[in-house]
Amino acid sequence: MSLRQMEYLVAVVGEESFTRAAEALNVTQSALSHQIKALEREVGGPLLERRSRGIGLTPMGRAFLPHAELAVRSAEQARRAAKAAAGAAGGELHIATLHALAVGVLPPVFARWRREYPAVLLHLHEYATTEELRDHMERGVADIAVGPRPEDWPGPVVPLGHEEIMLITSADDPLAVRAEPVRLTELADRVWVRCALEPVVQGQRWLDWVCERSGFAPRTGVWTAHSSTAVRMAVAGVGLVAAPLHLARDVTDAAVVRVDPPWRREQTAWSRVELTGIAAAFVRLSQELAFPATAQALTSSATG
Repeated sequence: MSLRQMEYLVAVVGEESFTRAAEALNVTQSALSHQIKALEREVGGPLLERRSRGIGLTPMGRAFLPHAELAVRSAEQARRAAKAAAGAAGGELHIATLHALAVGVLPPVFARWRREYPAVLLHLHEYATTEELRDHMERGVADIAVGPRPEDWPGPVVPLGHEEIMLITSADDPLAVRAEPVRLTELADRVWVRCALEPVVQGQRWLDWVCERSGFAPRTGVWTAHSSTAVRMAVAGVGLVAAPLHLARDVTDAAVVRVDPPWRREQTAWSRVELTGIAAAFVRLSQELAFPATAQALTSSATG
């Protein structure tokens, strides 16, 4: 069993076609088919099956594919790491993160990176949920993940900082002119705008969990698919939303209110292998620019 054979299998599955996979790999279709058949002989059964709408995986293929993907991507990561360690120009670094962090706190990090490491290309992979983020990191999609601390992660996990979760509401809400933080128990009768991407804590959606600890169940007025939509609904007066400040920064008439005690969520950088070379450099920049910048903005919001 060779890495090339696994690379060919991954390509066929991705393209859902032997013809398109052969073109992408710059090999003949007969050579591609020969290698796939050799791989199937070695594993002891068919991995692919032809369907009316392209190529699909057999049950054996579905079990084999994640390991093949990991092997192929690990080899690519090894190549990138070796080039980076040698200081070679034209290196690459793949970053995986949640969409909210990609648009909220990582742009300053990427901007500094382009100034300090112009020869190293960044690839950004964005995911909607922490579950998707972890799944793709386990499959070797990226070199580094940026997101909430993963449970029982076998590789290195580096703290980056904390983002504070705020209440976001409309400018004409009585809370908007309040100077002191609000206690959650004061909000038992308020309506909330919720997002389907809300984290799960101890088997409950986060807002349900935190409100239950204060003795009430939140009244949900609207469910949205995306956090940015939830923020705009809240600013329009639909209800309160709990979200990081950076999601409201560019929304006109957004009112931001602190909660007492504060809601803070740790953010980390994590990888499958030791963070060295350009990977370590990216983490250092993230520690310097991403979450300290968020904390500074929160302070300005409270005093402004």
